[in-house]
Amino acid sequence: MLTVLGFAMIATFLVLIMTKKMSPIASLVLIPALFCVAVGQGAKLGDYVIEGVGTLAPTAAMLMFAIVYFGVMIDVGLFDPIVRAILRFCKADPMRIVVGTALLAAIVSLDGDGSTTFMITVSAMYPLYKRLKMSLVVMTCVAATANGVMNTLPWGGPTARAATALKVDAADIFVPMIPALAVGLLAVILLAFVLGRRERKRLGTLTLDEALVTEPETVLVGAGGGDRLTKAPRGTGTGNGTGTGGAGGADIAEGDGEEQEFKGLDPDRPTLRPKLYWFNAGLTVALLAAMILELMPIPVLFLIGAALALTVNFPRMPDQRARIAAHADNVLNVSGMVFAAAVFTGVLTGTGMVEHMADWLVGAIPDAMGPHMAVVTGVLSLPLTYFMSNDGFYFGVLPVLAEAGAAHGVSHLEIARASIAGQPLHMSSPLVPAVYVLVGMAKVEFGDHTRFTVKWAVLTSLVVLCAGVLFGII
Repeated sequence: MLTVLGFAMIATFLVLIMTKKMSPIASLVLIPALFCVAVGQGAKLGDYVIEGVGTLAPTAAMLMFAIVYFGVMIDVGLFDPIVRAILRFCKADPMRIVVGTALLAAIVSLDGDGSTTFMITVSAMYPLYKRLKMSLVVMTCVAATANGVMNTLPWGGPTARAATALKVDAADIFVPMIPALAVGLLAVILLAFVLGRRERKRLGTLTLDEALVTEPETVLVGAGGGDRLTKAPRGTGTGNGTGTGGAGGADIAEGDGEEQEFKGLDPDRPTLRPKLYWFNAGLTVALLAAMILELMPIPVLFLIGAALALTVNFPRMPDQRARIAAHADNVLNVSGMVFAAAVFTGVLTGTGMVEHMADWLVGAIPDAMGPHMAVVTGVLSLPLTYFMSNDGFYFGVLPVLAEAGAAHGVSHLEIARASIAGQPLHMSSPLVPAVYVLVGMAKVEFGDHTRFTVKWAVLTSLVVLCAGVLFGII
């Protein structure tokens, strides 16, 4: 009964958000509450929610202060050189922009934290997508999938969890998987190329530094004063160089029939602190190094980092309040979504639905599949890491799968390697707080992101798994 209700609750949630019948926050709260009552445990709803909130509170705190920290770093110009380098590569070509998004997300993912990856990637690429009227779900899809592949780094989380759960060395899991993960990353870049070609076909070819007689000059956000964005003289495509504003200033974007103003990375913005560039770069490197070395809990590191960044870059109290207020919208949206997700995870775990769903899936595996348990684990990692947290999968389900494989001579290391294949899909799970940073900053509906991304993320995960099998790793 709990198995059926668990799957029904997840399906109801996904249908409602993808059809936009309910907002993600409302559905994350109300749907599990209703199902908790349906299983006869309504009296314990408060306990489940408090337990879920307690579990995710450190994550919410980390996201709050990480948004403030990286928001300040973006304000003061720390990432402007990266933006300019990506823009030079992109050359206002939609295909190059999408590929650049994948490359930027993959590079920044080396810090092992999805939230910071999405904050930097969206902040750098959002102005370009809006300026050229490109599809924002393409950006969120490519960024999430690239980060999912890179999330398998030993300090990213899943690999360490698998190593801990099965009592093996993380390096023995990750190092042999590098060729398969490299193929997965190439698949993401190929995906970006294909989606970029679609965008180029839809919008037409765009070029830099080419005068356009029939339309006023528009200046590329964040590219400096010398790069002008115009539409190439072709017979196809739509008019995409029609924004207003000066060099990197406010741009007017169309959405839902209304004009909404947004700001790109203005090279002349008053918050720039060029004299403090190396201090900010050193502080960021030190912060990321401390995260990797686990010198302190991540929420504490970001709390201290945000306080230092604000104090040094904006010594005056009014300026500090202005910077906090500037990022308050993102902070509230993301932290609110995380606490709403705490209700969903709290009920799913507290009622025992997750445990029963996992037992049912494991029990449904035919005995004849025993010698192929590594591949089975890889396939199961897709839905299981999507519908439950990494902790639930790696500490609850993976040991059971490993024991079933061991009975047929499959080593724990093969099971562990296969278990990380589903991470490209996992990064778009509604239970991953970082994905709300991505869709929130990109101003994309979570349902739209899910509907567009899931098929490509599943394909990427299967590419990683198949590459692992072909290379003899799994």
